[in-house]
Amino acid sequence: MEAGSADPARMEAGSLDPAYFLMSAYVFGEFVFWSAIALVVYAYAGYPLALFLLSRLRQRPVLKGPVTRPVSFIITAHNEAGRIRAKIENTLSQHYPQSALDVIVASDCSTDDTDTIVQSFAPRVRLVRATERRGKEAAQQLAVEAATGEILIFSDVATALAPDAVQTMAANFADTSVGCVSSVDRFVDEQGRVSGEGAYVRYEMKLRALETAVNSLVGLSGSFFAARREVCRHWKADRQSDFNTLLNSISIGLRGVQDPLSVGYYRNIVNDRNEMGRKIRTVVRGLFVLRSNLRLLNPFRYGLFAWQLASHKLCRWLVPIAMIVALVANTVLALYSAWYFGLAVVHLGFYLLALVGIVSRVGHLRIPAFFVLANAGVLVAWLRFLRGDRIVSWTPSQRVNTLPQV
Repeated sequence: MEAGSADPARMEAGSLDPAYFLMSAYVFGEFVFWSAIALVVYAYAGYPLALFLLSRLRQRPVLKGPVTRPVSFIITAHNEAGRIRAKIENTLSQHYPQSALDVIVASDCSTDDTDTIVQSFAPRVRLVRATERRGKEAAQQLAVEAATGEILIFSDVATALAPDAVQTMAANFADTSVGCVSSVDRFVDEQGRVSGEGAYVRYEMKLRALETAVNSLVGLSGSFFAARREVCRHWKADRQSDFNTLLNSISIGLRGVQDPLSVGYYRNIVNDRNEMGRKIRTVVRGLFVLRSNLRLLNPFRYGLFAWQLASHKLCRWLVPIAMIVALVANTVLALYSAWYFGLAVVHLGFYLLALVGIVSRVGHLRIPAFFVLANAGVLVAWLRFLRGDRIVSWTPSQRVNTLPQV
């Protein structure tokens, strides 16, 4: 046999060597572990960093200008008798030409005094009422069909606005590339002060600012956003309105932006457990919207936005699966390596800190607690999505039953 030639018998014997299989499994385990960690890091740090670096090379500013086009301001409500009066008064106090401001309240088959209170503001406010309860988007669709404005603004009852909020949001539509506009979220405590709404909300607002600077948003704040009338022409009553409106804008060649001057103010959530349920429903519905718009992930057709959509939504929603894979792989690797054993101790220590934060709600431990809880909610959402659990019912988040003063 020539030198350097392989001996088939020896190759076959080597391939059956237990040590060979063990080493191959170890290497594969390392690949799985670090790939899962890389996905988690990319979703929360790599993508924002890439946007920041890209923003140094590419800027797409919003060309704002004075706009007094007809605006339809749509408020969606279900059994909001305790807050609807204050919300309407807050809306009617907007510094926008009243002749150009069409205020519509879409009642999702309310059974309390909501509709009666709304009708007391006629003719300055119009009521459209669903004959059966079909969810927030179905109620919004009724209002969209009744709207007369060129710009449609959507707002929840629990959201308080500054007197110039409509004016500042409408100014973005002077830019012909803008199809929809999102507000900035701010929480206000019981003393009326803008509170630390949490590291995640601040992080999300900064991420949206980077997306706006570079190209387009990937999601809107559902409690206060606006869109051109043509963007809302093909409204879907069974799809999450904020996410779907953004994707509709992209589909017709427009973009979504965040306006730092348009701020929605909110009270704190009363019950965190109910809020977790809301987050699960939000992700389930978002997954259905994404499934209906998979074509937007095609980079050859949608370019930079396809990367943004995959990074901000898909990768973020895959994080809980990656967390489980990383934990399992780390546990197995720890059986064969002191290095991975030490890493597993740190790994499990993080989850222990999160558990302490969930139970105690103390200080900085709330950050790992929120991270774990939020991703647990996403995991539950995946399970509900995979079993086809479409969610169209809508229960407004229970916040302090007064609007914040702004």
